[in-house]
Amino acid sequence: MNKTLIALAGASLISASAYAEPLTLERIFSDPSLAGKAPVKLKFSPDGSRVTYLQGKKEDYNRYDLWEYNLKDKTNRLLVDSNSIFSGPETLSDEEKARRERMRVFGKGIMEYIWSKDGKALLFPLNGDIYYYDLAKQQSRKLTNTPEFETDAKISPKGNFVSYIRAQNLFVQNLATGQEIQLTKDGADTIKNGMAEFVAQEEMSRMTGYWWSGNEEKIAFTRIDESPVAEAIRNEIYADEVKLFNQRYPFTGTNNVDIQLGVVSLNSQQIDWVDMGEDKDIYLARAQWLKDDKTLSYQWQNRSQQRLELRFYNSDSKKQKTALTETSNTWINLHFDLRFLDDKKHFVWASERDGFKHLYLYKVDGTLVRQITQGDWIVESIKSIDEKNGLVYFSGRADTPLESHLYSVKLFEKSKPSRLTETGKFHSVVMAKDNQTFIDRSSSVNQPAQVSLRDNLGNFITWLEPNRLDNNHPLTPYLNDLVEPEYGTLKADDGQQMHYRLFKPKALEAGKKYPVMVNVYGGPHAQRVTNSWRSKNLYFQYMVQQGYIVFQLDNRGSYNRGKKFEDPIYKHLGEIEVQDQIKGVEFLRTLDYVDAERIGIYGHSYGGYMALMTMFKAGDYFKAGVSGAPVTDWALYDTHYTERYLGHPDTNAQGYEKSAVFPYAEGLSGPLMIYHGMADDNVLFTHATKLFKQLQDNAQQFEMMTYPGSKHSLRGKKVQTHLHQTITDFFNRHFQKQRQTN
Repeated sequence: MNKTLIALAGASLISASAYAEPLTLERIFSDPSLAGKAPVKLKFSPDGSRVTYLQGKKEDYNRYDLWEYNLKDKTNRLLVDSNSIFSGPETLSDEEKARRERMRVFGKGIMEYIWSKDGKALLFPLNGDIYYYDLAKQQSRKLTNTPEFETDAKISPKGNFVSYIRAQNLFVQNLATGQEIQLTKDGADTIKNGMAEFVAQEEMSRMTGYWWSGNEEKIAFTRIDESPVAEAIRNEIYADEVKLFNQRYPFTGTNNVDIQLGVVSLNSQQIDWVDMGEDKDIYLARAQWLKDDKTLSYQWQNRSQQRLELRFYNSDSKKQKTALTETSNTWINLHFDLRFLDDKKHFVWASERDGFKHLYLYKVDGTLVRQITQGDWIVESIKSIDEKNGLVYFSGRADTPLESHLYSVKLFEKSKPSRLTETGKFHSVVMAKDNQTFIDRSSSVNQPAQVSLRDNLGNFITWLEPNRLDNNHPLTPYLNDLVEPEYGTLKADDGQQMHYRLFKPKALEAGKKYPVMVNVYGGPHAQRVTNSWRSKNLYFQYMVQQGYIVFQLDNRGSYNRGKKFEDPIYKHLGEIEVQDQIKGVEFLRTLDYVDAERIGIYGHSYGGYMALMTMFKAGDYFKAGVSGAPVTDWALYDTHYTERYLGHPDTNAQGYEKSAVFPYAEGLSGPLMIYHGMADDNVLFTHATKLFKQLQDNAQQFEMMTYPGSKHSLRGKKVQTHLHQTITDFFNRHFQKQRQTN
């Protein structure tokens, strides 16, 4: 690795003190972004001649353009200005708004782009239509021009067609002739073709409902019928109106959608339906074609999520078999790590069967060949497979759970993984198609994302976006006051190691005791203690500059530590997690600069739930709390997420009762604030209002802040600024008052 160049990228940190300015909340959420040029959605062009990425405009970091780094002339340049395609106010369908919320995508302009196979054109879904952009002519062609909205656009594997969903039906368009073919006809009302249902999007990360075969002759697709799902009237409260939605929401313990899996022929438009068995109360987690272009794989998961079957369906013979089965006494985590090899004889599969997520090599008949990786650490995802040289490239945590790295390991022979990225940073990578180079998007806690090009041994080739913290970087004026957090570990009651992160003022005054804000998430499939850049870090830095200590602890149940670390929460939420957070406070109390009477807690979503449970159950430890968009009653949350951890309400009624916040509400003794978006379609606003009513009936005082029109993520610069002002003011008022009283 070229350590000289790496050092130069951060050299400006040394001289940053000359430009110190006080960090404000207004500046954190204004333009230009303090993260600098932080490109997202990085891809290699099909011919490997350029790297493309999305980047926010300097004057509006929420409006994205498509940029390129040309590998030949080593130049970054604007490739497609979003305004050149569409510059007016953007209108999205309710379906697309919901889809973006599920994807946690927020912004305007170019939010998605798809390369044509020959690399000469790009596909842009924008403002409900689809645009085909010719790179040579630098002109866009509008492929669709209908009153309806088109979503989930794709270019077919050989580049001859574009496919999309319109009015709940699946369409394809021939790019050469412009001919449009409607492949399904019955999409309407509760019938949706080629679309992922709510829980597939929100809980399975499956954002699509259709899949092309490699030879472009067939498309597999889902047909869902939402009629069995209970219809709930959901309010979305905006500043000047109230919208009512009859939303099909699968509350835990109730019916899910009826789902079918079909295969449609492009030539005949004939649909063959796959027999998925007598049990209809199941989930279709994934689907993917094998390299023979006639066999469709799909992942069948039972309702309890304790059984997952990988099935192969031959679309010619209509026969199918189960290639492998995974089982668990708790639950099975889904993944996207299934890769079929070009030799048409093998596939690679990920499993947590030994307690940690690792890779396994199989023959296509379902015979296990070997376990590729092993150890008390997890593989995150497969990045590429180089069959010619017999290597698998994957991201994982073999060195430390706090950083993600790229590794290579032999595919057919036993070997130890080789780390290809430098320690001290968190890496997200994209491998080139020829496996000779990779894009490395790396960051650390106080270094926003930098993007470099490296060879397949990890050697530095060139910067794609150095994002140097030099005199021109928007973060530079604030660098001198940023602190490096302290990392450490604590032992849980069962002896497992928990990681924490502690932000504290640079110069602690002798004899002074500081208030603490514990920031928590605490739920499954999330990790907060990492050595990576997150925009939220800036708020923690701001609080440190206001005289606070900020503490984060990943309790048991958190992600990227293996199933043994996750499983203790099974069948009863809000118990083990609270115990572990108390361990964190007990540690804080040993620090002579911590004021044990001014330790507060703040979290959002599951973190909001944790803030409530700690305030209600452990008021001696947590003296004030801010709960954002909290789940309060797990009976009000969806099937796939809730039943994964609590089981079905009919078989674990006591677990549901004990996991709700209401039995413990009378334990509230300190100040509490609850905030919630009033258009939240994930954790419904009902969660908050139900708790408001109980606290009022109990004659218990609390504060609340509601955000009209905001959904679960509370997006937007103005909303985020006000929200963080509100949180800061809450802790300032109550901890200042408490200090005066003491």
